[in-house]
Amino acid sequence: MTTSVEVLEAEFLRLSVPDRARFLDRVIARLDADKLLDEAWDRLAANRQAEFESGAARSIPGPEFLDQLRSELL
Repeated sequence: MTTSVEVLEAEFLRLSVPDRARFLDRVIARLDADKLLDEAWDRLAANRQAEFESGAARSIPGPEFLDQLRSELL
């Protein structure tokens, strides 16, 4: 017999907030299809963060970025 989504949701909502977070972490981990790809993205994000912290890179406000992108594409 299968459990309906509604029953699972009700059980989930009975959990404490920390237990819900732990449960969701486990579910999401099982949805990740490609661990190597995920690790590569994690490394890229860590490298970019290090560049920002060291001053080697700077962030660009959203509107400025969109203006630059438009000028390059148009």
